[in-house]
Amino acid sequence: MKKLASIGLVLLTLPFGLVKAQFGPPTGEPDVINKRWHAQWITVPNATPDGYGVYLFRKSVELASKPGTFKIHVSGDNRYKLFVNEKLVSMGPARGDIAHWNYETMDIASYLKAGRNIIAAQVWNEGEFKPEAQITFRTGFILQGNTSAESSVNTNNSWLCEKDNSFAPLVFRTRGYYVAGAGEIRNLALSPKNWQSEGFDDAKWQKARPVGAGVPKNILGAFGTMSGWMLVPSIIPQMELKDERLAKVVSKEGLANLPVDFPAQKSEVLIPANSKVTIILDQSYLTNAFPNLEFSGGKAATITVRYAEALYTKSPSKGNRNETAGKSFIGRADSLLSDGSPNQKFTTLTYRTYRYVQLSIVTQNEAITLNDMYGTFTGYPFKMNAQLSANQPEMDRILEIGWRTARLCAYETYMDCPYYEQLQYIGDGRIQALVSLYNSGDDRLVKNAINLMDFSRQPEGVTLSRHPSYTPQFIPTFSLWYIGMLQDYARYGADIEFVKSKISGTRQILDYFKSYQQADGSLKNTPQWMFTDWVDNFKEWRAGVGPMSADGTSAVLDFQLLWAYQVAADLETKLGNPAFAAQYLKSAEVLKKSIRANYWDGTKKLFADRKEKDEFSQHTNSLAILTGLATPQEANEIANQLITNTKLAPASIYFKYYLHQALIKAGKGNDYLKWLDKWRENIQMGLTTWAEISDVDNTRSDCHAWGSSPNIEFYRTVLGIDSDGLAFSKVKIAPHLGQMTDITGSMPHPKGSISVSYKLENGKWKIQVELPKTITGNLVWKGKTIALKEGVNQFHM
Repeated sequence: MKKLASIGLVLLTLPFGLVKAQFGPPTGEPDVINKRWHAQWITVPNATPDGYGVYLFRKSVELASKPGTFKIHVSGDNRYKLFVNEKLVSMGPARGDIAHWNYETMDIASYLKAGRNIIAAQVWNEGEFKPEAQITFRTGFILQGNTSAESSVNTNNSWLCEKDNSFAPLVFRTRGYYVAGAGEIRNLALSPKNWQSEGFDDAKWQKARPVGAGVPKNILGAFGTMSGWMLVPSIIPQMELKDERLAKVVSKEGLANLPVDFPAQKSEVLIPANSKVTIILDQSYLTNAFPNLEFSGGKAATITVRYAEALYTKSPSKGNRNETAGKSFIGRADSLLSDGSPNQKFTTLTYRTYRYVQLSIVTQNEAITLNDMYGTFTGYPFKMNAQLSANQPEMDRILEIGWRTARLCAYETYMDCPYYEQLQYIGDGRIQALVSLYNSGDDRLVKNAINLMDFSRQPEGVTLSRHPSYTPQFIPTFSLWYIGMLQDYARYGADIEFVKSKISGTRQILDYFKSYQQADGSLKNTPQWMFTDWVDNFKEWRAGVGPMSADGTSAVLDFQLLWAYQVAADLETKLGNPAFAAQYLKSAEVLKKSIRANYWDGTKKLFADRKEKDEFSQHTNSLAILTGLATPQEANEIANQLITNTKLAPASIYFKYYLHQALIKAGKGNDYLKWLDKWRENIQMGLTTWAEISDVDNTRSDCHAWGSSPNIEFYRTVLGIDSDGLAFSKVKIAPHLGQMTDITGSMPHPKGSISVSYKLENGKWKIQVELPKTITGNLVWKGKTIALKEGVNQFHM
């Protein structure tokens, strides 16, 4: 997507519906994945293979008649946008790694016509400025017709190409860890006009240079592939694109008046010659969007567009996100130089994350007219298929914010945050995947995440903490949560064979940890970043790592390993090898004994974080309950302290997912809504997504979906809907209604949906549970277990 003279034409002037494509492995077409492609990877002659550059490709194709079907497969490095007769039909490739380089499949017949057709692509390599999540081999583009009938579009030296010299990177530096890529400097006078159109004169364009054959991963053979990319079909759909208007003007400088309906409605803003104007706009909520600017005239005028999640009182303090007066604007930027022509249009190569947008316009000897500015939301096309009605506005607001947060942290992978990193971490991903399954039921991004984490596993057995990422990072504890993520999918997802194919990887992870276990089973001096949770400014917690004993051991690490042994044993028992299950359970028993001997403090009735028994946390004691190491009486006493003991190192909004699970297991679930003060604080501080850490005022990221766990628990805990078998084959309904007397809701299920209704009338409960066909289960109500059949079940209790 680029300006009028570039790719932005389609996004700025046409509805944002992409081709209705077939995604994932093509069925009945084995040649695509089992034979070398006829198409070749191409690049622009003399283009740097790994440096920053934006490149344009065109192919003219004559068709005798409009085809009924015309299927293609397409990929690029780093990224591409594909157009057919000026209409955007695909963006990609979905991020992966060199050994699993995705291609997208789509049918473009509806965009073709009899006669001349233009297939065009914008391809870019951000070089050293690329996002951390972008793995790359070299600049390249490939497009393959599905059969000989579509072979006229295959990439080779019949394609024409040119470098777009209007682009340069604009590096953004800020406090904290930022790795989401550079902004753009655009000199619009250097950008080819209407280059995707049939009428564009490409007589002086160069022939594309082939740089390697298209080779699917399935057929690498004895010598691998000289072209580097091992092509695999993407299993996820195209990202959603939907126009959205900015809501209002926050402030303006250098301009007397603005149209009253700007920017909520399309309206023109005239900036006089020799002026300097700054306008701050408010979307009113955080979003991921392609910014779209339309402007006319203003030769040599500069337009700088900055994007921010919030304004700052004094970095890193942000204060209430709704308040802007007296605050400073710090954010990623794009900078444009107008060529003075009418109807110039601009949008970015990749989306921007923002609530606030700052426009800084400096004109020279010519006035400029801002014709319009708006955004085009983008994200993984999740649909909210869950419903909850309780006449509780606070619950509705929490669900709304949680769903927005989850959506903004889901693109071609899950992401920890869209503004700063855009990286798929396992710790975040486990919670995000459950939100997806409970709220949407779409499991494709879940399976994609599990695949990528599995692909990241190292020879030592441990996975990377995040993937894709061109810089390897190791958080071995996240490998343990990966085992839990796989078990979650086994319980709530639909594809059991998929889970079976991943179990061998869990064995390798646990083998890695065995090499650091002592005779008593405890871990000692495990290398790399043994992150548990962001516990800021609390005694011996350092960079998310809990207190360590003098001998290098740690209760919170031993508990996480114990939990992983139990989860892996469950997977092996149901889907794997019972011998491994027995081995894991034996290892778990050894570890249980050492944990109790090393860390239990009988006086405080708590498990200490280390052998010195001088540090205690919600983390260690939550895991004591979740692993069943604490007896029922101990669990009750621990749970009470988890709620009331302010001397315990506190769980952040992330680890509260595990804290709350522990409290629920200890029988406190009816109080779930009382535990959401951190979410209430986020709302009071004006956030429209959940902050990364507990310190809401000073948080780096305003959008971390690991805080969206209420979008799970409102359904699993409050409504009580849970899986009680593989692939949700059985259902357990165990509500925790607290003080509520009237609540209904439903959630997606692999075979339909599950709905429940609870209403107290005249001292008696009217309960209805509806299950999909062939699905049965149990209702647990005040200590009684009642069988549920498929279809509608009604009770008066």
